Amino acid sequence: MRIELATAPGDPHIPNEDYASVALPASGQGGALVVLDGVTPPEDDDGCVHGVPWFTVRLGGALLELSGSRRDMPLTDCLSRAIERTAAAHGPECDLSHVRTPQATVVAVRWDAERIEHLVLSDSALLIEGTDGTVTPVLDDRIDRLRAAGRRPLAPLRNVEGGFFTAAADPAVARRAVTGTRPRAGTRALAALTDGAARWVEVFREGDWAEWIALLRKEGPQSLIDRVRAAEGADPERTGFPRGKTHDDAAIVFAEL
Repeated sequence: MRIELATAPGDPHIPNEDYASVALPASGQGGALVVLDGVTPPEDDDGCVHGVPWFTVRLGGALLELSGSRRDMPLTDCLSRAIERTAAAHGPECDLSHVRTPQATVVAVRWDAERIEHLVLSDSALLIEGTDGTVTPVLDDRIDRLRAAGRRPLAPLRNVEGGFFTAAADPAVARRAVTGTRPRAGTRALAALTDGAARWVEVFREGDWAEWIALLRKEGPQSLIDRVRAAEGADPERTGFPRGKTHDDAAIVFAEL
């Protein structure tokens, strides 16, 4: 088994709000991975004294621990419990009802000798590569559908019916995630990534997902992040490739099974 991960802030002077981690049991028969992309609030107005990096580390750590230790629980239940734990850790000085309370997108994957279980919430992505070389993206496309329908701005549509969903303080949001299982047989590799790393495909159109994962296997996750940074740096005014930020936090976990 080959496991590699990398994460980098969009701005080296601002804390990275992405989270990426992997847990492998001593038995070597399975594992779990978690990738989160923290949602940056405008002007740090989120009603919380801790901030987004604190939130992603807390939520990510809890989700990874539960995904690995509670294999009797579906990943939706693991995420729900992790949100509950994180909300309880905030304290009374934090306003969890605030519309911008710290929140994050989520990718979680768990595998054993027989099957692979996945969960995707909001616009981070999971890529599943088959032994025949085909790459299947698992995406929560609600944001894309809202944009295609001309629904802007998107912020008022976060965590409301008819909008899109992120992991914040409400454990019920776990039921909104895209989930599934598949046999481990026939699967070669998994890649979980935040939208900052997905820009190579989704924003700059340098290649498709199959080419992205081929580069990931050949060069490793840091090289792909470097490629994104180079493309961002070539369009600093965001005129050639419109996007919300010139540079974005990026995280990748690659698991070759």
